[in-house]
Amino acid sequence: MHLVRTQLTHHRYAAVLITALALALGLLTASPPPEAYAADNGRWSVFPAKTAKTGKDGKDGKAAGKAARGKAHRAYFQMKADPGRTVRDKVTVSNLAKEPVTFLLYAADAYNTPRDGGFAVREPTEKQRSVGVWTRLARSEVTVPAGGRTTVPFTVAIPRTASPGDHPGAVVALDKRVARAEGTGVGIRQAVGARIYLQVNGERKPGLSVQDVRFDYEVPLLPGFGKDATVTYTLVNNGNVQLEPRVDLKAKGLFDRTSFDSAGTKLPAELMPGQRVRITQKWAAPPPLDWGSVELTASDKGGELVESGSAAYRTVNWGVLVTLALVVLLLIVGVVVRRRRARSAVRS
Repeated sequence: MHLVRTQLTHHRYAAVLITALALALGLLTASPPPEAYAADNGRWSVFPAKTAKTGKDGKDGKAAGKAARGKAHRAYFQMKADPGRTVRDKVTVSNLAKEPVTFLLYAADAYNTPRDGGFAVREPTEKQRSVGVWTRLARSEVTVPAGGRTTVPFTVAIPRTASPGDHPGAVVALDKRVARAEGTGVGIRQAVGARIYLQVNGERKPGLSVQDVRFDYEVPLLPGFGKDATVTYTLVNNGNVQLEPRVDLKAKGLFDRTSFDSAGTKLPAELMPGQRVRITQKWAAPPPLDWGSVELTASDKGGELVESGSAAYRTVNWGVLVTLALVVLLLIVGVVVRRRRARSAVRS
């Protein structure tokens, strides 16, 4: 089972309203389809309708529907069209609860959460720039009976000025009810969304960069008494193609010895065009007396893009080490002086 959940918070005046957006996409379970392929939170689910109608706009509408034909169940919407074309599809909302529920339906742009790179979508009150603007749902509100489902057609009208490349988003069903978090005065609204992966035809320019690699460690006064260290870095998608970056970290210290090795770290979701994420990785129990450099290599799924970065590290407190060395040196000198004086006293 694979589950991706994203929580978005929005503060309004003294009363705080939290909109929890759960995007559980591509959920695979043993339950009967189509729920087996739906985004759901256990109370309702959102998923592409079994069949998708092609638009009357020519080859692009047909291309968008081609993937749907012959496939009874889709985990997400996958669309491809030229600028100026319109793609048509349908979304289904299934109510798994024992009472009717009214949902607000809207389309939204997707983005990566800055801290961990998870998949998230804009709230209805936020400014939309691509999928959230281009998508028109036949209904903006639906009441789904207990145990029932409702299917709503929608169109994605791509403007002629749309930039080529990948434009991720989602169709979201937001519960109109506001629940109250237990033990607090915080209102909670929940939503579930089915992802949209829209590709606008044109020149595709993949781009990836690694920025600001840092090693953070509170060097202890005494070696071996320190806490865990962290390696922090930023991944930037500076192209127009969605990426699935893999990150390999390696730290080499004294005598070219590998002190830390972490291979194949991935983000919770694809790194979307124009997005940047700041990742922090823990380095548990680094060696107490070591220094060297951390080398980071990031590559996309196909291995065509490879970027690297590095940062110096040390786990030894030079001040304490020098002080200890001086103390030891003074002790040695004191011992030598005392022995010489003892020898002189014996001779005399």
